[in-house]
Amino acid sequence: MRTTLRLALCVSALLPLASIAQAQTAAQMSFFVTSEGSGKGGNLGGLAGADALCQRLATAAGSSKSWKAYLSTQGAGAVNAKDRIGAGPWQNGKGEVIATSVADLHSANNKISKVTALNEKGEAVNGRGDTPNMHDILTGSQEDGTAFAAGEDRTCANWTSEAAGAAMVGHHDRTGLNDLPPAKSWNTSHPSRGEGGGCSVAALKGTGGDGRLYCFATN
Repeated sequence: MRTTLRLALCVSALLPLASIAQAQTAAQMSFFVTSEGSGKGGNLGGLAGADALCQRLATAAGSSKSWKAYLSTQGAGAVNAKDRIGAGPWQNGKGEVIATSVADLHSANNKISKVTALNEKGEAVNGRGDTPNMHDILTGSQEDGTAFAAGEDRTCANWTSEAAGAAMVGHHDRTGLNDLPPAKSWNTSHPSRGEGGGCSVAALKGTGGDGRLYCFATN
């Protein structure tokens, strides 16, 4: 009886500490990698659906900020990912600054890596060498954060398709098959690929991802 009581007291004492830690993580966090995708590959429900995914996960983690997905679109009315995410600075749930501004984010000075690109819960995201590898993050963007010209699809039909098309992805762990710059790029490493298109869940998993996003707080 006494042992049970002491155990219950210990557990009850730890719970507030865990809640405090989670609240601190949420309060300081302004950047994260989503802990999940849409479940529909590159079909995110457009930019609005992608933003809603970021917002839902951030709110569930305790954040009161406004969140946007780092994604570009192509064609008429193309949108640049870099124009969607506010002015910075941004930091992960541990308070580590990953970039001080939009220009810093798109320079060699940014601090995005496997160690700093945490999910909304403050947890590390699997990278190359882990099982399963999930380092492919959807961006649809060029190195400078701008949209690709109209033509070959790099945005899964502007994030509405899980069939034909492809998505440009970046490596959150800055690691790839070689040491060339694309393999180490956080936002433009390679297009997804697969039979019948690179936008299905299976295709994204086949190249080392599962449809995760970068999310940035805009305030």
